[in-house]
Amino acid sequence: MQQRPLTIGLVAGETSGDILGAGLIRALKAQYPDARFVGVAGPLMQAEGCEAWFEMEELAVMGVVEVLGRLSRLLKVRSELTRRFSELKPDVFVGIDAPDFNITLEGKLKARGIKTIHYVSPSVWAWRQKRVFKIGRSTNLVLAFLPFEKAFYDRFDVPCRFIGHTMADSMPLNPDRSAARKTLGIADDVHCLALLPGSRHSEVEMLSADFLKTAMLLRQTYPELEVLVPLVNAKRREQFERIKAEIAPDLHIHMLDGQARNAMIASDAALLASGTAALECMLAKCPMVVGYRMKPFTFWLAKRLIKTPYVSLPNLLAGRELVTELLQDDCTPDKLADALKPLLNNENDRTKELKQTFNQLHLSIRCDADRQAAQAVLELAGYPYQSE
Repeated sequence: MQQRPLTIGLVAGETSGDILGAGLIRALKAQYPDARFVGVAGPLMQAEGCEAWFEMEELAVMGVVEVLGRLSRLLKVRSELTRRFSELKPDVFVGIDAPDFNITLEGKLKARGIKTIHYVSPSVWAWRQKRVFKIGRSTNLVLAFLPFEKAFYDRFDVPCRFIGHTMADSMPLNPDRSAARKTLGIADDVHCLALLPGSRHSEVEMLSADFLKTAMLLRQTYPELEVLVPLVNAKRREQFERIKAEIAPDLHIHMLDGQARNAMIASDAALLASGTAALECMLAKCPMVVGYRMKPFTFWLAKRLIKTPYVSLPNLLAGRELVTELLQDDCTPDKLADALKPLLNNENDRTKELKQTFNQLHLSIRCDADRQAAQAVLELAGYPYQSE
């Protein structure tokens, strides 16, 4: 009887997961070209040969109301996936992000004797820490992007492998600022500031006015200051334009559709909401200030739930306040501008030291994550990994 090929089950729930899944498939196919991949996949995973039982859009639901509206369908999809994977018995099942959906699915499959991996740790180290016990019961292994995530899982004896961050692999250690400025039409000899007020409606609503006022204050010190504002989509751009028309109708800025990475690389400094953007900004070697504000009750609740001393990933990676965080009542134009002024001077000791530290942190998470993830999958499946 012919032995079946290596068979991997995969479920990705959004675009970032589709990118990770496609990279994992490529790395596994480099080792085992006839491997089979099945599950829930986006276009990139499908292009790499993953057979899609369901389209990724089935799971791409954000917000409590939206999830409740689709709950019946989501439960049916998860039930069907449980049945089909239980029949197929893949060598390993990999749930990519989408923790609310995937961790329960992983638990059901693990109970049926299927080895499971959860790829991308949810922020259990920051809040809802008791989720770590469910993750430990549901998975054979967690693949973590960041070293402090592995340290957290180690405290609870949950198997975890630090594989580095795919973004650190994809971004150069020494970004080409001149090329980025040329692409965006910014002269080499002017000061440049990137404003990134977030990707969510609530973030843009809460932060844009103060970010624009900060830029106007900085223009008093740097009259030639160029301001770049990358917006993630047409809705956020329309929202930002409305706020700008009210707050700073005469402020000249460059609004960009996407191109956040180019804007960060081109800029002397950035003012941004917290989140993955802060990590990307660090990898772009762009000094930054993190400004964030929530509704008062949400902030009160977050202060009691979040267990970390910092909110931005550069500070969490460094274990100290590497970049200034101005939150809630401290997130004012005066304070933001004061924190940004020294960063706009590319040649001072503070910015040089900051960029050197960014470089060291970049190297610490640049570990060829796709290859490491593939190696972890093969080890769990009991397949040899051929090192190059």
